[in-house]
Amino acid sequence: MHAAAAAEEERAAELAGPLRDILPPVDFCCAYGSTLLHARPDGTSMVDYILGVADPLHWHSENLKRNPAHYSRWMGCLGASAITGLADRIGVGVYFNPFVEWRDKRIKYGVVRMKDLAMDVLTWDRFYLSGRLQKPVHVLVDNWDIRKVNTINLEMATSASLLLLPEEFNEYDLYAQICSLSYMGDLRMLFAEDKNKVKKIVEGSFQSFQTMYRPLLQEYIAEGLLKTSSHGQQKIFRQDCGPSTTNELFSVLPWTIQRQMQGRYGSHGKEMPTRMVVSSKEMAANCVRRALRRRVMVSSVRQAVSGLLASGGAVAAQYLGKKMAKAWQSRAA
Repeated sequence: MHAAAAAEEERAAELAGPLRDILPPVDFCCAYGSTLLHARPDGTSMVDYILGVADPLHWHSENLKRNPAHYSRWMGCLGASAITGLADRIGVGVYFNPFVEWRDKRIKYGVVRMKDLAMDVLTWDRFYLSGRLQKPVHVLVDNWDIRKVNTINLEMATSASLLLLPEEFNEYDLYAQICSLSYMGDLRMLFAEDKNKVKKIVEGSFQSFQTMYRPLLQEYIAEGLLKTSSHGQQKIFRQDCGPSTTNELFSVLPWTIQRQMQGRYGSHGKEMPTRMVVSSKEMAANCVRRALRRRVMVSSVRQAVSGLLASGGAVAAQYLGKKMAKAWQSRAA
C-alpha cells in the first residue's frame, strides 16, 4: 500500500512539472487523457491539462511573456485580449495550446476561467469540461474545491446514465455509459476519434472509475434505487424502471437538461413548473439523449473552429491529422 501511494505521489510530481517549471500560477489543474493510462508515456504521446485561472486575460498576458512560443505566431501578435476573446466568443471558454515541448515530452493545456469551469460542472451549460471531469483525472491543484463541487457532477452523470441503461446491467456497462455521455453528438467521433475510445478509457482506468462512483452507487443501493448481485467476478445491477424512480433520477439532472422537456411552456408563454414530471423512463431517456447531443455537438463545433483560428491552420491540421490517423487505424483493426 505504501509503495502504491509513493508511486502515485511520484507520478503526480512528474505530471506537475510544467506547473513548477514554465507556467504562471493557476487556481486549478488536472491532467487527463489516454496518456495517463500508461505508466510511462512514449515520446510521441501528449499529456493533456486543464488549467483553471481567475483571470484568463491576466494569465495569458503573463504567459505570453514567459512562453511566447506556446502560441501561434499570429495569436501571439494579437495578444492576450484576442486570445481570451476567441475562447469566449467563438469557443466554449477554453483556449488550448497543443504540441508544447517540455523536457522530453509534449503537452497540451487548455486555459479556462474558474467561474466558467464551476458553472459547467454544476449546470452542464456547455457540457464540455463537466464531461471531462466525469472521467478519471489527476487533480494537481485545487484551490477552489472543484473536486468537492464535482461530486454533484458525478451524481448527475450517474442519474443520466441510469436513465439510458436497461433494467439490468453490469458495472462495466455503467462506466461505459457515463464515459459516453460527453461523446454524444461529438462530430469528431465520426471521423477523427478512435472508435474504441470509450472501451479503452474504461478498461484502462476501471479501478479509478470504481473509486469515483462506488460511494454514489452505495447510496443508490441504500435508497432502493438499485439492487446488486454477483455473477462470477462481475457485479450485476438491477434498477427500478417505474415512474417514481424515473422521476427521482430525472430530478437530479441539471435544469439545463430538464428544461428540454419544457419547450412547450416557453413557446406558449406559460410559466414553467418548479418540478418536471416525466411519464416514462423512455421519455426521460429520449430527453437526456436529445439535450446532450445538441449540447455536445454545439460545443465540439465551437471549440474546433476556435482551435482552427487559434493555430492559423497549420497546428490544427497536424493535430487533426494525428487524430484521424488513429481513428482510421482503429476502424481498420
